Amino acid sequence: MTTPNRWCDQDRLAGLRRFAVAITILNLLGHFAFGFEQSYAQPLCALAAAYLMELLLETVDAQFNQRRPRFLGGVRAFADFLLSAHITGLAVAMLLYSNERLWPTIFAAAAAVASKSVFRIRAGSDSRHVFNPSNFGITITLLLFPWVGIAPPYHFSENLPAVGRWLLPTVIIASGSFLNFRYTRRIPLIAGWLVGFISQALVRSVIYDARLVAALLPMTGVAFILFSFYMVTDPATTPTSPRSQIVFGLAVSSVYGLLMVFHDVFGLFFSLATVCAARFALSASRAAYEARARITIQKANAARTKSPVLSGVRDVL
Repeated sequence: MTTPNRWCDQDRLAGLRRFAVAITILNLLGHFAFGFEQSYAQPLCALAAAYLMELLLETVDAQFNQRRPRFLGGVRAFADFLLSAHITGLAVAMLLYSNERLWPTIFAAAAAVASKSVFRIRAGSDSRHVFNPSNFGITITLLLFPWVGIAPPYHFSENLPAVGRWLLPTVIIASGSFLNFRYTRRIPLIAGWLVGFISQALVRSVIYDARLVAALLPMTGVAFILFSFYMVTDPATTPTSPRSQIVFGLAVSSVYGLLMVFHDVFGLFFSLATVCAARFALSASRAAYEARARITIQKANAARTKSPVLSGVRDVL
């Protein structure tokens, strides 16, 4: 039985399927109707890299742990297994812009999928990955290749009429709200992020004399909407409780505001990666502290057991 705040396997799979369909339709419309600037080869190469990396890592992990690979079991099982890689590949190809060069996009997709296996933290009897894969792939690519940038904001609606430029964000917000309310249950996180974003804009306008309209302008872009409803809300790498979700959203917006003070143009992606890294560091430190505490207790118990005085008292009792 699942609690209302727990992202169970059924919700995860249902959310992934719908998200995969939505991002596929967006990419198809983007390349054939909206005016995406990337070549047709970009999403195809990104998908190939993401699929291959996902299958390779799963094969290695299955052999190491002597279990059956999760992608075996029929066409449906194979397709469901690749849903995450499919979303990651399309997101990376859609948001990065490397001109005609394909290797940066391939690298970003492969690094994004690999991050799920490399950066993990213990969660109860299992483990979970730390970074949102798409955001990590984009972030590491922007850091390693300074000549790679983010896709221009106008390309999401370049070829649309005036009504279409209003309709597209509305559809994305409506579908994203439904997915996050019904499946991921991350509406408090979105609220914390949006309130924090407006707050940091107000603070920058007062302290640093930044124009408030300019500071709030990113909220009108499709890229911001996609980030808010589909990237920052990743249920596998964000808190579960509503209060912690709000804190997480506020933290991301605060880091974003700080990056804007230093004129960082990739603040959205860097802020999320920074907060995820901080959560990873805190979780690792807490796990190390608890491990040391358990070892100390075990040594103390062992010492008491070996003590002849204590043994004699225990025998008398």
